[in-house]
Amino acid sequence: MPDSTSQPIPSSGSASAKRKAAALPARLDRLPWSRFHWLVVIALGITWILDGLEVTIAGSIAGALRESPVLRFSAADVGFANSAYLVGAVSGALFFGWLTDRWGRKKLFSLTLGLYLIATAGTAFSWDLTSFTLMRFLTGAGIGGEYSAINSAIQELIPARRRGWTDLVINGSFWVGAALASGASILLLDPRIIDPEWGWRLAFFGGAIIGLTILLLRRYLPESPRWLATHGHEEEAESVIDGIEARIRAEGHHLPDVPPAEHHVRPRRSTPMREVFSTLFRTYPKRTFYCLVLMAAQAFFYNAIFFTYAMMLTDFYGVPSGKVGYYILPFAAGNVLGPLLLGRLFDSWGRRPMIILTYGISGILLAGTGFAFQAGHLTATTQTLCWSVTFFFASAAASAAYLTAAENFPLEMRALAIAIFYALGTLFGAIAPWVFGLLIESGSRDQVLIGYLFGAGLMGLAALATLFYGVAAERKPLEHVAKPLSWHQPAEE
Repeated sequence: MPDSTSQPIPSSGSASAKRKAAALPARLDRLPWSRFHWLVVIALGITWILDGLEVTIAGSIAGALRESPVLRFSAADVGFANSAYLVGAVSGALFFGWLTDRWGRKKLFSLTLGLYLIATAGTAFSWDLTSFTLMRFLTGAGIGGEYSAINSAIQELIPARRRGWTDLVINGSFWVGAALASGASILLLDPRIIDPEWGWRLAFFGGAIIGLTILLLRRYLPESPRWLATHGHEEEAESVIDGIEARIRAEGHHLPDVPPAEHHVRPRRSTPMREVFSTLFRTYPKRTFYCLVLMAAQAFFYNAIFFTYAMMLTDFYGVPSGKVGYYILPFAAGNVLGPLLLGRLFDSWGRRPMIILTYGISGILLAGTGFAFQAGHLTATTQTLCWSVTFFFASAAASAAYLTAAENFPLEMRALAIAIFYALGTLFGAIAPWVFGLLIESGSRDQVLIGYLFGAGLMGLAALATLFYGVAAERKPLEHVAKPLSWHQPAEE
């Protein structure tokens, strides 16, 4: 028996509203860049800054956690807690991604951000491994939920011609958070300024303060008109796009004519899981395999290096834990500059050649860095420089993975599709901090090299997969990259 949730539902709009709703994608994609789009970038892009803040704090304070008279964590304990954060992000992405496609993008903004605020503040009051790990799990759940709702909204509100660069830059802003956390850790972990036992606890309040500020900013963002139209709210979708256009006209922009709509939307309450998995594995099996490879490769690559960044510096190069932040700053700069400088090429040169280039070069550079480290040719400074150059390309590659997973599947299941690929990729990557923690704790450069080579091999595999399965989605409307499940020809009415 068909699932009732996939059946058409009564529409709240008139016939005129339905015709106008069919033109919504073209109306959104023709818009010139404006202050509204900057609002989208800032209010939603903050998620990656918060994630960068959390991950970097966790990496920077690794030494302080191991030296804490209360916690006394081992390297493996730190890696375990970091893995718990990633598992929480997986769980949050799946659960809140499912809700995002049902309840809408905007409703989930406050819910997921609120969970993050409570959990990251709660981390500061941890008293043992169990409490610390639980708070890290819940913090990750909030951030993971944000990924699904926000990636969906960004994709659906940004014009097609700017979608690639915008998405890459926003994902790259993770490293703005990393830089902020690095600077804060330099001060908060300096025993001449504050007791490090209090310093690492205060570090977690920084994200909560930023999150509280952004909650107010998100009040000015509308629900996705595309989501509203597919759920029977044509008149509300029309009102939203009218408001956006009015804002842009008020800035003095001229709006081009809207091309005629090719399809209409048949509203539905939600998309049943049966149809989601049918779409993934029967309609788009090659895209499913491709996105999974991209997400898994970049997740392991990043988590292996960054979650154990501080331990590498302290254990092999003797860098004091309070000085680790100085080494993260240039690393973060390389990660920000990669998407910023390379991002436009994903819209002009194309998705496939740029993904092959960035994944391939990242793997080659990491392997080279691993051999140089194993041979003892690097210092803390040159190791950091090698990582910075490697992740200049890897940051663009990782951002492209999120872009690909978001734009390659239909609107009705976009948030859940993002969540599924993020979850599977991150779940695979979640073992990396724990495994690398053990490799570093062994004190063997040969053992660490094996981990480097495995990560490099995964990036090479992703580049090869792109050669065969990559999709040329640059400058195309989302509806042309993956036809919505609810689209139908007007003659069917």
